[in-house]
Amino acid sequence: MLQIQENVSLKNFNTFGIDADARYFVEISHAEELTELFADPQWLQTERLVLGGGSNMLLVNNFDGLVIRMNIRGIEHRINHDEVFVEAGAGEVWNDLVNYCVSHGYAGIENLSLIPGSVGASPIQNIGAYGVELKDVFESCEAFEIASGTFRTFDQAACKFGYRESVFKAELAGKYIIVAVKFRLSLTPDINIKYGAIEQELANRNINKPTIADISQVVSHIRVSKLPDPSTIGNAGSFFKNPVITMEQFKSVQEKHPDIVNYPADDGLVKLAAGWLIEQCDWKGKVVGHTGTWKNQALVLVNHGGADGEEVYSLSSQIIDSVYTKFGVTLQREVNIIGLSN
Repeated sequence: MLQIQENVSLKNFNTFGIDADARYFVEISHAEELTELFADPQWLQTERLVLGGGSNMLLVNNFDGLVIRMNIRGIEHRINHDEVFVEAGAGEVWNDLVNYCVSHGYAGIENLSLIPGSVGASPIQNIGAYGVELKDVFESCEAFEIASGTFRTFDQAACKFGYRESVFKAELAGKYIIVAVKFRLSLTPDINIKYGAIEQELANRNINKPTIADISQVVSHIRVSKLPDPSTIGNAGSFFKNPVITMEQFKSVQEKHPDIVNYPADDGLVKLAAGWLIEQCDWKGKVVGHTGTWKNQALVLVNHGGADGEEVYSLSSQIIDSVYTKFGVTLQREVNIIGLSN
C-alpha cells in the first residue's frame, strides 16, 4: 500500500538546499505503483511535481500539490555483437550508471560523468557535456501516461530532442512519468576528446591513447575543479543554457567583442559560452545576500546558506539583464523553476 505523506520538507530532496514544503509526498519504487497511485482520482486533479535527484530545479515557494519521488532502481544489459543495450530504472543515480558502464567497458556516456541527477531526468533535459548529448546514446524510454494509466515506449524520434529540450518539456510536459531508460552503447569506443579541457588534461597526465575510464576520470576531475559539491554548498550545476544564435547575430556581437568564446552549432548556428558572458559582466564569485555565483564558474548559482528560492531567482534575473545589456544576448534558465507566481 502506498504511503502518502503530508507536509514534507523538500530541503534534502533538492541540491540547492532550499527549504520548501510539499503538501503531499509519495515515493515510487516500482512502476506498478504509479497505476495504484492514479487509480485514486484525487491525484489526477492535484498539481504534481515528479522528483528524481532534485538537481535541476529551483523551488521558489512551497509546493501545494503532490510530489512524486521516483526511486525505481535496477540496471540490466544485453550485448548484440559490438552493441550493448543498457536499461536503467528512473531512480538510478546518473553517475552510478556511468560508472557501471565504464567499469564494464560499455562506451558512449563516459563524457557525461559526474552530471548530477537521476536516470529518469536524463531524456527530459537531453543532458549533455563535453561534446556528447543524451540523444547520441538514447535508444528508448518507458513512460507512464497519467491520464490513461497505461505505459508507452518512446523511441528517439518520438522524444523530439533539442538542445536541453525534449517532448517531455514541451507538448507532453506533465503528461508522462518516465520509469526506465534504455541506452545504445558500444564495445568499440569512439573516444571524444575535442571539447573543453579534456585534451589538455590528458596531456598533463601523459595519456596518449585514452580509454573510456581515462575519459571518465578526466571529465570528473574537470567538473570537480569547476563545480561546487552540492553536499557542501547548495547549487543546481549550470543554471543557464549556452545561448545559440544565428551567424548574423554572432558577427554583430563579435565586432564589439572579438574574443567572445564560441562553438559551431547545428544548422549553421553559433553557440556561445554562457559562463564567459556572465564572467565578462563581473558576476564571477560575486556574493549577493545569501546567494551568489561560484568562484570558479560564473554559470553556477549557489546558496551560501539560508537563501530562499525567490532570492536565487532574483539573482538569475539580474544576471540575465546585465548580459543582455552588454551583449544583446538573452540567457535562458536551464534549471526548472518550481512554484513561481505569475
